[in-house]
Amino acid sequence: MHTPSLDTSTKRRQRVQSAETGMTILKALARLGGAASLTAIAAESAESAAKVHRYLSSLTSEGLVAQHPTTQHYHLGPEAVRIGLAALRQCDPVRMGEAALLRLRESLQVTCFIAVMGNMGPTVMRMEEPSLPVTVNIRPGSVLPMIWSASGQAFLAFSDDAELRAKAQAEYAGASAEQRSVIGGPDPVGMLCQQVRTQGCAIVRDTLLAGISAIAAPIYDARGHVSAVLTSLGASTGFDTRPGGKVCPSVMQEASAISAAMGFSTPSPGTAS
Repeated sequence: MHTPSLDTSTKRRQRVQSAETGMTILKALARLGGAASLTAIAAESAESAAKVHRYLSSLTSEGLVAQHPTTQHYHLGPEAVRIGLAALRQCDPVRMGEAALLRLRESLQVTCFIAVMGNMGPTVMRMEEPSLPVTVNIRPGSVLPMIWSASGQAFLAFSDDAELRAKAQAEYAGASAEQRSVIGGPDPVGMLCQQVRTQGCAIVRDTLLAGISAIAAPIYDARGHVSAVLTSLGASTGFDTRPGGKVCPSVMQEASAISAAMGFSTPSPGTAS
């Protein structure tokens, strides 16, 4: 059996380390918005400017980085753009959220699903139920209301979409007096959106289905748009609807993880979104 020489092993480790350093610098450039000076990239990657310059030269030769002829700033090159576009084409929130649905189902023993915004409204796409599911008239393909469902409220509050707001206003106007009494005030839809944004998720209790509560959180795409909503529901008697309770933080954390996998990056404090 042939054993690699010490020199061969050393060279292999050096190549791996070089690749890791190159990726560190490339990711630093991406975090800086895709265009930055050598000094800024070196600071962001915690490497010396001389070392970063060498790696940027190699990345430039491979088309992953390019340099502006006037400012001398580096920016992501055509090959990096092609890689990014290929990754974006794979960003399907339903597919990427499958593992989250399974984790929520097993850890919380609740029914959970992912909904996307369809032509008729929030539409259930993928659903997971625990071994002892709660009987609800919701299945993949079900269309949910904007105001009375947690899924609809999450789309409404976090999308900032005038068309969705108009749809919600019409839905509220057509509701019964009993339904409207749940959300009052001079601007009920606006107040509802503010409450949901403050909570970080939508929480409903017995508003869509009697005896059923639900919590929903938004899933963002790389552009910062709500592409889907992650929802958990259960019988109101045993479903923890507290914002800081058992269910809400788990749903928000899983939705945030899916968003990150979709390419969404939370704006840093003090930066424009």
